[in-house]
Amino acid sequence: MPFVKMQKNKAYYKRMQVKNRRRREGKTDYYARRRMVIQAKNKYNSPKYRLVVRITNKRVICQVAHATIRGDRVLAAADSFELEKYGVPGGYTNYSACYATGLLIARRTLQKMGMDKDIVGVEEANAEEFHVEDEDNERKPFKCILDCGLIRTIPSARVFGILKGAVDGGLHIPHSIKKFPGYGEPEERGMDYSYDAAAHLERILGSHVQEYMEHLKEEDPERYKAQFPKFIEAEHEDDIEDMYKECHSKIREDPSFTKKAHSGITNKVEGNKVTTSKGTTYTRLRKLSNAQRKSRVAQKKLAAKDRFLAENDDEEMEEA
Repeated sequence: MPFVKMQKNKAYYKRMQVKNRRRREGKTDYYARRRMVIQAKNKYNSPKYRLVVRITNKRVICQVAHATIRGDRVLAAADSFELEKYGVPGGYTNYSACYATGLLIARRTLQKMGMDKDIVGVEEANAEEFHVEDEDNERKPFKCILDCGLIRTIPSARVFGILKGAVDGGLHIPHSIKKFPGYGEPEERGMDYSYDAAAHLERILGSHVQEYMEHLKEEDPERYKAQFPKFIEAEHEDDIEDMYKECHSKIREDPSFTKKAHSGITNKVEGNKVTTSKGTTYTRLRKLSNAQRKSRVAQKKLAAKDRFLAENDDEEMEEA
């Protein structure tokens, strides 16, 4: 029997409801979001905070936000590009950068809430299991839940580096160590797992990056120079671990966000031509009014008419 296409009838289309835009674009899992955002009615409009984590090809973005009827409100935000200020010249998407960004968003959030002096967290990274809610603090810790979006939560994923950094920074995020690097091995499935904090600490301090740099330097020097130019320029080829330790201490000293000063150079617009602050120029199409568009069409008609008459005159001259 040949393939028969199923025809959807009028009743189907009358009942069809279009999905939300971000669901159609594949950006938001509303099934998960609904459960993260929903708040108990007896909490009396208390915000339910989420640690929103997104990892792109070039950076790691973290936000502490809560949902309202009008949309999400962001309490604090951090970007792995900010690690340049703390002495990290590159590699803003690896596991070590994820941990540092998580630590930064945690300390910045607590600073904004006036809790950074009361809740310290883990002063020096050791990768040991830590829960700030179990500590004897004078103030109740700041609680939020992890919102990793559509990131696949496989064991040892980078998103859990952000989680560990935020937890060590002093945020109360319900979690388990089962997803961290160093928890069990693939061949030990079905056995009692054990957590190897030393293996996790190597990832936090960038030992895996250091090993790869040394391997690449021996095997393919040209690729090594092309892949790690910023580390070479900053002379961090052999002290990656010390670099990240220093970064953690600097974040704890001053996690505040500093806005870059405006250069004062603006774009220059002359008609349709725009000259940018960098000196490059491009043509920008400007929106015309109704009268301007009609005038433009009339000019084109006149030009076409003149061109047509000129061609006819040339043909008559040739015939004569």
